Amino acid sequence: MLLQDLMQAPVHTVTADQSLAAVYAFMQEQRVRHLPVLQDDRLVGVITDRDLRLATSHLRSDPFDPSAATADVMSQPPQTAGPLDPIEEAARLMRQHAIGCLPVMDGEALVGIVTGTDLLDALMRLTGITKPGGRLEVRLPDEPGQLARLTATVAREGGNIRSVLSYSESVEALRVLFQVDTIKTRALARALHAEGVEVLWPPIAPPTA
Repeated sequence: MLLQDLMQAPVHTVTADQSLAAVYAFMQEQRVRHLPVLQDDRLVGVITDRDLRLATSHLRSDPFDPSAATADVMSQPPQTAGPLDPIEEAARLMRQHAIGCLPVMDGEALVGIVTGTDLLDALMRLTGITKPGGRLEVRLPDEPGQLARLTATVAREGGNIRSVLSYSESVEALRVLFQVDTIKTRALARALHAEGVEVLWPPIAPPTA
């Protein structure tokens, strides 16, 4: 999934010379928490509701007056991304810089914005959790053909995999989470267990005596 698939567009913006009070009122009106800041139609910074709260807090020894300019408080230079960047790169940048949004630039043009909430929405879509179904989690040897064996077993049992996410748990092991189109996941879990797959979820009941 690319940023162009989930970015918010068109983008609400403010200018560097607007007052903090005006920016706060605009955030409330538009129900947004992050605003790119433009100067002469060029992106120069980003201001957030947190920036406003911290800047004007009376806990500061020198709080900004609400009439102060946005340029005095905004974060600059802004971290940005491109519309063809993958969402995992956006997540890495936001985590690395501890920021809540990324303006999306196509050359010099501001074409969108991506927030942490957008990334959570994307994660929900990637896991398939937005559609009815069930969830299974397994541990596989990190070897060629293991995923193919898993999907073949699920298909043989009549299951349809809607999404697959995996990560390396260790040098030898791969942890795989997948969503299927049925809530009857225990039957699939038992079939996978019978094929020698280590099933982590759902729990497999011990055989009755």
